[in-house]
Amino acid sequence: MTDRRSLMTALGLGTAATALAAATFASPALAQGVPSDSTFVRVRSSKKLRIAGIVGTEPYFHKDITTGEWSGFCISMAKDLAQSLEADLQISESTWGNAVLDLQASKIDIGFALSPTPARALVLDFSRPMLNNTFTIIAKPGFQATTWQDLNKPEVKVAVDLGSSHDAFARRNLPKCTLIALKTPDDAMLAVQAGRADCVIQVVMLALVTVKKNPRVGRMLVPTPTVAQPTCIGFRVDGDQRFRSFVDSWLEYNRSLGNTRQWITESLNLVGISADDIPSNVQF
Repeated sequence: MTDRRSLMTALGLGTAATALAAATFASPALAQGVPSDSTFVRVRSSKKLRIAGIVGTEPYFHKDITTGEWSGFCISMAKDLAQSLEADLQISESTWGNAVLDLQASKIDIGFALSPTPARALVLDFSRPMLNNTFTIIAKPGFQATTWQDLNKPEVKVAVDLGSSHDAFARRNLPKCTLIALKTPDDAMLAVQAGRADCVIQVVMLALVTVKKNPRVGRMLVPTPTVAQPTCIGFRVDGDQRFRSFVDSWLEYNRSLGNTRQWITESLNLVGISADDIPSNVQF
């Protein structure tokens, strides 16, 4: 005969087993040991790859104001990555700074052309480098600098866009200069044009386009020693590393085939920049 305690134990075990079974069927990812926040699972199941598009950052991103169509180096990469993942590409207009917040909030799955600064690495994961981006300056007419130390003087006014990799580079390497940190890259460039700054720091991919669009703003110079930083793809931190692993493999595959350099070159050509415009001491 089954006593009261045995009956209650059996009922308790039965209830627990039923609850576990329900949880297992309700969450296949949990049943397979996959974290519920997995970006890889979300992209593969939804068939959508969400990225941020940054307006006015040619050759990385360009948005046609008439058609709304996106182009540029990062868009070419994103389209190929989405195709490799058997997903459709979705682009949300954002800014460099907001792209980090969008990743953390899971509004996008991936952020292209991000600098893996230590501060960002505290809250994001990063891929292997997409490219190495050389730091340059755009100097106002008549201003000359051969080395970075030529800029590291109180009488030299250096403009940067606040919170950017240019800003971080200047604060770290040019502590003695008079730093003019402004809200946007355009504001920093305008400071040079207005004579309020002697030069502006930009990575070469942006500086090439800036000078090509308006040669009168000044000359692009590559001070010595040549300093480059990696430009990477950013991911939201989750418990499943398959998405990052896939993107790293995809990057290496396309680099080995020469596709990455072709995407860069084609995007530079779209804004009128040829191989002859790229300084010989700059390698991507």
